[in-house]
Amino acid sequence: MVATSPKIKAARLSILTAIFLALLKLFTGILTGSLAVISSAIDSLMDIIMSGVNLVAIHHADQPADDKHPYGHGKFETLATIFQAIVIAISGSWIIYEAIQRILGGSQVHQPLSGIIVMMISILFSLFISRYLRRVARETDSTALKADALHFSMDVYTNLALLIGLVIIARFKIYWLDPIMSIFVAVYILIESIRLLRHGIRDVLDEQLPDTIRQEIEALIEKNNHDLFGYHNLRTRRAGSQKLIDFHLTVCKHLSVEEAHNITDYIEKKIAERISGTDVTIHVEPCRKHECPGRDACQVETIRSSVLQHNKG
Repeated sequence: MVATSPKIKAARLSILTAIFLALLKLFTGILTGSLAVISSAIDSLMDIIMSGVNLVAIHHADQPADDKHPYGHGKFETLATIFQAIVIAISGSWIIYEAIQRILGGSQVHQPLSGIIVMMISILFSLFISRYLRRVARETDSTALKADALHFSMDVYTNLALLIGLVIIARFKIYWLDPIMSIFVAVYILIESIRLLRHGIRDVLDEQLPDTIRQEIEALIEKNNHDLFGYHNLRTRRAGSQKLIDFHLTVCKHLSVEEAHNITDYIEKKIAERISGTDVTIHVEPCRKHECPGRDACQVETIRSSVLQHNKG
């Protein structure tokens, strides 16, 4: 029996949580007539769509590389992130439109206590699932789960704001506050959708990995390098949770193909041990020093010996 990956488990739990919260909020919003609660329900409905998209995207992204996709299927997660951003932006725009209509036409909230209870339940569930998704996203470096965790984190703050607003409405009968709160929720949603969109576009355009990761890669290369070696043309990019790295490595021209391969394999393993989800490609080039000391005098033999011992171990 094939074990389900942590990313798939997290995506499934996200869907179940979103379905429960969406149905609860939608029923309560219709019962109370609160646009703020209905807006939160729509946001949860978006969570269902987003989590469903993530589940499909992660399933495809985890598939191994094939003839048509030699670099793997990691971009499915990137596409899911962009899709989420667009749908979230559309839902935020609709909420603003509906809130303006209610401000102009007038509206009233019935049984605000029911909305207060639902918001409290929603905050607890959203807080739990956002922390869980963030942990799994960090462990697997999944951009789709990061987007999902961000959305549930948004729900914690927006639901808290709605909870406070409903308490004020129940206490002071300020019914026009309901659509105003909805507008604030929608603006927050739009801001977060722009952030998600920018994140997805960076991956589509193959923007290099963050400087912290790039510096860590350089440190690993130099740590397992030598002054007679050299590297250049270091390039990095992301495909979903996969980090693609390639660079040129200069080795002693007297090394055999097997020895050069052992050195590159050693460096690749060191990078993979420190940075998860990496796909490293190293292009080997011969040393071009004019005054070559010869194979026996070349200090690169020290590196070669340590690498061979490591591989035997």
